[in-house]
Amino acid sequence: MKLHCFFSSIMILLLSVPYPVSANRSNQAGFLQCLSLRLNDSNIVSRVIHTPNDSYFSSFLASSIQNQRFSTPDTPKPVLILTPVQPFDVQSAVKCARRYGIHIRTRSGGHDYEGLSYVTHKPFVIIDLRNLRSITIDIDNRSVWVQTGATIGELYFEIGQKNPTLGFPAGVCPTVGVGGHFSGGGYGTLLRKHGLAADHVIDARVVDARGRVLERREMGEDFFWAIRGGGGSSFCVVLSWKIGLINVPSTVTVFNVTKFSEQSALNIIHRWQYVSDKVSDDLFIRVMLQRYKNMVRASFPGLYLGPVRNLLRLVNREFPELGLEKEDCKEMSWIESVVWFAELGEEPIDVLRKRTRASLAFKAKSDFVQEPMPEVVISKLWRRLQEPEAELGQLIFTPFGGKMSEIADYETPFPHREGNIYEIQYLNYWRRGEEKEKYMRWVERVYDEMSEFVARSPRGAYINLRDLDLGKYVGVRKSKYEEGKSWGVKYFKNNFERLVRVKTSVDPFDFFCDEQSIPTFRSVEVI
Repeated sequence: MKLHCFFSSIMILLLSVPYPVSANRSNQAGFLQCLSLRLNDSNIVSRVIHTPNDSYFSSFLASSIQNQRFSTPDTPKPVLILTPVQPFDVQSAVKCARRYGIHIRTRSGGHDYEGLSYVTHKPFVIIDLRNLRSITIDIDNRSVWVQTGATIGELYFEIGQKNPTLGFPAGVCPTVGVGGHFSGGGYGTLLRKHGLAADHVIDARVVDARGRVLERREMGEDFFWAIRGGGGSSFCVVLSWKIGLINVPSTVTVFNVTKFSEQSALNIIHRWQYVSDKVSDDLFIRVMLQRYKNMVRASFPGLYLGPVRNLLRLVNREFPELGLEKEDCKEMSWIESVVWFAELGEEPIDVLRKRTRASLAFKAKSDFVQEPMPEVVISKLWRRLQEPEAELGQLIFTPFGGKMSEIADYETPFPHREGNIYEIQYLNYWRRGEEKEKYMRWVERVYDEMSEFVARSPRGAYINLRDLDLGKYVGVRKSKYEEGKSWGVKYFKNNFERLVRVKTSVDPFDFFCDEQSIPTFRSVEVI
């Protein structure tokens, strides 16, 4: 009786929400009743189900929105937010949603560049995995089970606390959720030495479209292959990942060289294009171009897996144009270098456990570069950053080579391996309330001007830097497969067809879908 009364009150609140809802409210009512009965405990129901009538709903929704472009009054809101506290809650949500035709989005850290983990224009429910973030480290076997709702900062912190000479090759932003990061590939300062985060995933627990909990052995190798770089949300809800740890030296060196002179910066960048992917795998040097106090600044932040004396010897021999000096460098532990690269200052390492950071609205695009660009092209980028609408613009060049060239492009869905010198990320930010169009047009203009100098046939893109300008499903005159292929080959190249076959096998009715998800292809033979 107590559960029945609780369910009745939730139903009244749900049916009175002011947000646009499905034309068939009985489906939503059926979904909610199905979910409440399966959970079968009013205390659990109150912890898992959150409606727009809850006083905290708006702040709860906004707390994991990392791109303020999708935190406006006219941004579509979910009918419900579900916050599972155990795997059974996710199973129940999937089974009930499938039964009643409810559309779901799965959110881990909320860093999807186009907000697809928490925004869509059809009535939807968010499964927010923030409560599923346990981290279990097995030092003897050098492995970790990490739940999808954890951030990579929380993961780094726990590893660093256990053993200072073990690490993991993931991204530089600590608030990113491991769920989306791992399932799209995931790279950071260790990619030249150790590759992607997805390259070190050795098992996973998922809830599939039938509501079953599967691990690698039960899901099979094709399914397991697909979620390690193909975007897990196209296939399932990933509950947790088992990852293998890597060795890091007890002492690493971080450094940064900054130039405000265009010619000085161009000289370094020109040479950087020829050496950054070919020097020792222990050395990672990024290029960052952005405005600083109304001036364009070129920064060259880097990480060396060893002491400063060895770094200086290496750079003076291979890349003297950088002009690196001992004063530019600082020795520290690997976990401290994570804090440094995240630009968190001198904070102790427990700052990595913070799940949110101040964020702005932004638009981003990506490219892969296979031949060094002429200096005149870099100069044009420099001048673009001097434009008024690029006040908060940023260009990031990330070097590849090393391990990235040693792993075949078919071993995971992430195909941008051998032959790529570096990746470019084009970003522009703006403050809340400003007109977004001019800032987004700046990114589009720079991206269009670069078409001649980046990878082509196809022009590549990185799924973790999702870009809806590449296309999205509209359902007009083309099959979903034909639509999806137009941008799918940019993200996945030749791996797109295999991803479609896996999708057709494991989720033939396309339950897990979004504006750029992997489509089914009904004529493909089931794997």
